[in-house]
Amino acid sequence: MSALSTPEPALGRAEQRDKPSPMKAPRKAHLVLRRIEPWSAMKFSFVVSLVCFVVLFVAVAVLYGVLSALGVFDSIVNTVTQLTVPDGKTTSGIDIKSWFEPVRILGYTALLGAVNVVLITALSTLGSVIYNVASDLVGGVEVTFSEAE
Repeated sequence: MSALSTPEPALGRAEQRDKPSPMKAPRKAHLVLRRIEPWSAMKFSFVVSLVCFVVLFVAVAVLYGVLSALGVFDSIVNTVTQLTVPDGKTTSGIDIKSWFEPVRILGYTALLGAVNVVLITALSTLGSVIYNVASDLVGGVEVTFSEAE
């Protein structure tokens, strides 16, 4: 044996890829949310509340259609009529059938949805203004983001 040893062959790229790499700690970022722009909050909350309004209206329309097809409203009308009309009279004091008309139900749903859109938009905008004032006093909300492994 000689004192000089033969050098190890250099590893190729394929062999380097097969070796497990040491685990890296995930990167972290510390951010502070100091300001929410009220105009941006208003636009975003308006769009979200408008989508919720459409979902509510479609859900009520589908639910009304299903309940009407099952005869639930006719059954309620018959039950109330039997309870409120005295024997021998042909007229009733309460016209409950008009309460369950689709125009009335969907009209109230549209009214409620429109009021919700206005209120949610206004309250979200007001909330962003209040957050900005509080953030000026205490420095905002600190958020830490971490890279997924």
